[in-house]
Amino acid sequence: MLRLKKYILNNFSSLFMSIFMPLFVIASIIFLIKLSTYTAVIQLSVWEMAKLYLFVLPEILFYTLPITFFIAATLSLFKLSNDNEIIVLFSLGIKPSFIIKTFFKPAFILALLLAFDFLVVSPHTTVLSKNFLSYKKSEAKFNLAASEFGNSFGDWLLYIGKKNKDGTFSKVFLFNKKQKEEILIEAKKAKVINDSGILRLKLMNGEGYSYSKEKFSQVNFKTMLINDTLKTNLTTYKQPLQYWLSKENAGRKKHVLIKDTLLSLFPLITLFLIASIGIVQVRHQKSKVYLYLFITIVSYYGMTIGLEKVFQYYTIPIVALFWLILTYMLYRKVIVHKF
Repeated sequence: MLRLKKYILNNFSSLFMSIFMPLFVIASIIFLIKLSTYTAVIQLSVWEMAKLYLFVLPEILFYTLPITFFIAATLSLFKLSNDNEIIVLFSLGIKPSFIIKTFFKPAFILALLLAFDFLVVSPHTTVLSKNFLSYKKSEAKFNLAASEFGNSFGDWLLYIGKKNKDGTFSKVFLFNKKQKEEILIEAKKAKVINDSGILRLKLMNGEGYSYSKEKFSQVNFKTMLINDTLKTNLTTYKQPLQYWLSKENAGRKKHVLIKDTLLSLFPLITLFLIASIGIVQVRHQKSKVYLYLFITIVSYYGMTIGLEKVFQYYTIPIVALFWLILTYMLYRKVIVHKF
């Protein structure tokens, strides 16, 4: 029995990789095209594009793996049926339930990995991606350049004599006029830094002047920070549970939680359907396996999205139980009664 399980799973694994790679590449291209639209707003280097791709990689895997498992398992049984190997197994007394048990373990492991992906990994990568894009957008707004007309820097008017190749600035002047005093700061060098999501201007080797009707003061400095200027809206969380329970984007999170939970269960509750579609009698019936694969995927997704607005969180048990009962009845009628 162990050799037989290994033989079936070997056929499955070879098909799994041949199906997974094209799906993975297609999904990656779609996400990269989506990421490239950000370049219309912000400047991204090759490394930053790669970083964003790594952030969406768990999402790509989450949507490609369950579909790949379903298609590969069904086609592996269909291939064995075309070679009459399934018929030989049943003739030797092997029951159809043996096929279900063979695929149960990899389906269960995949369901756990998918659940871990969207419950634990996805919140982390989503927050990282959101914060990174938020920072880059804030940085894009902070586009300083050498100009005789000056730059706006919060409440300050900023004049830059020269912008260096390393991103620093030379001969920098800042002017701020308040109600009762005026402040003028001169620095030989300055650079923009990001400190916990806050963009700041670091001034080096300069002098500051403050004057009003009552007094005049001067200060020399080696380093000065102009703080609290352009803040980046960053999302923080300590644990995945805190992310899911927070009220921020609660509607979207509820939709994702329902949809992704059912998608995680898809490989496990579709085992009976895999056997029903993949096992055929080649001589007595014409298989429409590819049509059935398409109908199954569309029906499952359509049922999940369609019922979510009506039943909310109850959609998860309703869809899972209905799908499991329906596919088991089909399995009993198509497979068990014949073999």
